[in-house]
Amino acid sequence: MSSTPTDFGAAEEAHRLALAESQLAALFEVSSVLSRSLNLRQTLREVLSVLHERGRMSHGLVCLLDEERGELLISALHGKDAEPFETVTYQPGEGVIGHILTTNEPWVLPKVADEPRFLDRLNLYDPELPFIGVPIRLGEEKAVGVFAAQPPPGDALLGYRSRFLEMVANLIGQAVRLARTVEAEQRALREERDTLRREVKGTHGFDSIIGRADSMRLVFEQVRQVAKWNTTVLIRGESGTGKELIANAIHYNSPRARAPFVKLNCAALPDNLLESELFGHEKGAFTGAVSQRKGRFEQADGGTIFLDEIGEISPAFQAKLLRVLQEGELERVGGGRTLKVDVRVIAATNRDLEAEVRAGDFREDLYYRLNVMPIRMPALRERLEDIPDLARFLVGKVARTQGRDLEITDSAIRQLMRHNWPGNVRELENCMERAAVMCENGVIDRDVINLTGFSPDGSGQEYSTATTTTTAAPATQVDLNDPNLDERERVIAALEEAGWVQAKAARLLNMTPRQIAYRIQTLNIKMRQF
Repeated sequence: MSSTPTDFGAAEEAHRLALAESQLAALFEVSSVLSRSLNLRQTLREVLSVLHERGRMSHGLVCLLDEERGELLISALHGKDAEPFETVTYQPGEGVIGHILTTNEPWVLPKVADEPRFLDRLNLYDPELPFIGVPIRLGEEKAVGVFAAQPPPGDALLGYRSRFLEMVANLIGQAVRLARTVEAEQRALREERDTLRREVKGTHGFDSIIGRADSMRLVFEQVRQVAKWNTTVLIRGESGTGKELIANAIHYNSPRARAPFVKLNCAALPDNLLESELFGHEKGAFTGAVSQRKGRFEQADGGTIFLDEIGEISPAFQAKLLRVLQEGELERVGGGRTLKVDVRVIAATNRDLEAEVRAGDFREDLYYRLNVMPIRMPALRERLEDIPDLARFLVGKVARTQGRDLEITDSAIRQLMRHNWPGNVRELENCMERAAVMCENGVIDRDVINLTGFSPDGSGQEYSTATTTTTAAPATQVDLNDPNLDERERVIAALEEAGWVQAKAARLLNMTPRQIAYRIQTLNIKMRQF
């Protein structure tokens, strides 16, 4: 019995419905694959595998345009006979693939062998089978790639197959757009990160720390040497000498520069809070501990922790800190699990730890654990030759903050160099900020410095009776070796004889400039101004 046209129509409709169902299932799985990962190449390979298994589309191919090279590069390929394809490229307009990119239109070949422009550079496609290629677009923009595959033999529904490939190509286009956006953002973040790292290293490098004095050059050399290793460093010095700057320089010039740099002022917290801050705590460890919290040591794992004012911690807490320094182990408050951390420790103090060890206020074992590499920051009065550079730097800093031009005169700098600076660089910075506020024309001179309430000897005390005259009249010659003179009288007499020039007075007393500056401060001698 012969088949009727109605029978053929019913069979074709059944075939079309079966194809639509399989394509819908494949389309759903393709969308699921594309939403799983941002690894574009891997995702595209999985998409082609789904189309091969579910959509009966073999030898799937995805080519994307490399805008820098202006060529189509193969991003994904599926087929058991596929060879390595990294070197295979297509120029826009070249062959069937290049033509689809240029025209931005699908191209259906009923039989590959019948199209002379088909370039089987991959030696992959069956010349007796159909071939469908569709453009990959980013929205309404021009084509950025080509998606192609071979339907099964004898398929009479190539138009439906082509429409299906276009829908898949649209999904691929969205994935390509997302991947490129993420890649661009990641590249921008990497560039910003590298820029910030260079800026931070420049800000905290050796060139950013001002100091020409021999004592500061020694500090720089010690920092250069110790930065290369994981040695524990103890920075000693009075408040305001720049101990934190040195800690920054050590970290950012060390192999740990890309790891965290965590700081904590130990004097700012009582013992119970200090333990939680440094070691962290578990949820419910104490009232208010509503969640688990990592401590500063855990945050600094792989990097550096800076413990400022280390001399302020109590003897009870010193024992807990010693374990971390010795073993690299800690336990969170309220926890029973021992945690290992890899942290370089830099500590700082302005206290006489040796005296505190002798008095029993500071553990001797902790002292030796911290004092592996001591670096002493000189007081500003010990490096008076650095004051001109420091003053100009600080004036520039204030000028940037206030958004105007400022300059400081030589007379003002000479006035500053007569001061003993008990507050060190921090005091000098405050003085420069006050001077900037008091000057109206942007020029900080000697008169402006005096308007700030600046006292040349830093004490605000009256002149000594030996120096109450206001003129530079020569004083009566005094025997500096007279045993009846006390130390204060001897220093004042030498200053009188030297015309109140400290360097000359130091030579008369067989002292160094640093020694006489220290005597002037401790004996409360107010320097004469001329």
